[in-house]
Amino acid sequence: MAGDERRMTFVVVPHGGEGLGTRSFEISYRRLRVVAALLALAAVILVVIAATWLFLAAQAARVPGLEAQIAQLEGEREQVAELAESLARLERQYEQVRTLVGADEGPERGSIWLPPAGGRIRSDGGPADSLRASLPSAWPLTQQGFVTREHLGRVPGQHPGIDIAVPEGAYVRTAGSGVVVEAGEDEIYGKYVRVRHRDGYESMYAHASQLFVASGDRVERHEVIALSGNTGTSTAPHLHFEILKDGEPIDPRTMVQAP
Repeated sequence: MAGDERRMTFVVVPHGGEGLGTRSFEISYRRLRVVAALLALAAVILVVIAATWLFLAAQAARVPGLEAQIAQLEGEREQVAELAESLARLERQYEQVRTLVGADEGPERGSIWLPPAGGRIRSDGGPADSLRASLPSAWPLTQQGFVTREHLGRVPGQHPGIDIAVPEGAYVRTAGSGVVVEAGEDEIYGKYVRVRHRDGYESMYAHASQLFVASGDRVERHEVIALSGNTGTSTAPHLHFEILKDGEPIDPRTMVQAP
């Protein structure tokens, strides 16, 4: 056979009205199969479209969350960069501290006065020249340290001395011989010592962790009077060192030099 010529007849019988005749439709089996195939294809297309729409809708719903995650990751990346910079800065400071801790004391620095285990201070040697020794002209530490803040005493209310960064527990020694006029603790300077020298000079040593002298004690040049620390208003271990002339602060660098 050239094709399936069988036909199917559909009869439509109306209800509820007189004078309405029946109607009939004929369709071949071949055409019916074509229509069925088209309907099936249309159903498949609809299913694919629906699945695609659901997938795209799910992806679109994830976009705000992904954007938030990207923003969070960007913020964390910036924090990591800041931490890396801080770490590098701390490493540089650590190397500086290591250099300070390992600094050798040369013989040209003069004899150093150390506190004995018993309590009272005695010296391993005396000053060579009493006149020179009575002026605050010696470096106030047994190690070099490095100056982190300069003297700004000429500006009212500004920094009246210099800050010298050293590890906590470094020996603080007198810049010149004299008499301790104050030794105590202050809210700003922490534990401090003030020494009166000749010709109207005074020197002050602040932020100490421990004091070895009291008011009225006689001290000699290079005598260890305290240990450096971080007391009072301070953010890191250092020595705050001042020199005053007739009650007015002067730049300590005009009197002392780092070894």
